[in-house]
Amino acid sequence: MIPDKVLSFISLATKAGKTASGEFSTEKEVKCGRAALVIVAKDASDNTKKKFKNMCDFYQVPIYFYADKDTLGHAMGKEFRASLAILDEGFAKGMKKAMNTKEDTIA
Repeated sequence: MIPDKVLSFISLATKAGKTASGEFSTEKEVKCGRAALVIVAKDASDNTKKKFKNMCDFYQVPIYFYADKDTLGHAMGKEFRASLAILDEGFAKGMKKAMNTKEDTIA
């Protein structure tokens, strides 16, 4: 199995305390201006995807739809997560680069 760089970045950022997960926390970080990047699970509800897409467009935060809820949660060492915010610009930059090399990611 080829290691997934994006999931590795999520894991490292979580260990460094540079993530916020869950709908409420992610929304709070975007609105406070601390979110450098938002990731929403591809299997999240259409309502959740639309809400975060509109919010991130308004606050000019990059958003990606990636993996599924279980995979994102597992990368964070938690149960399933539909959304998460990366709070560090360095991690966000590395993740954007890794995601832009994957063809199945929607920005």
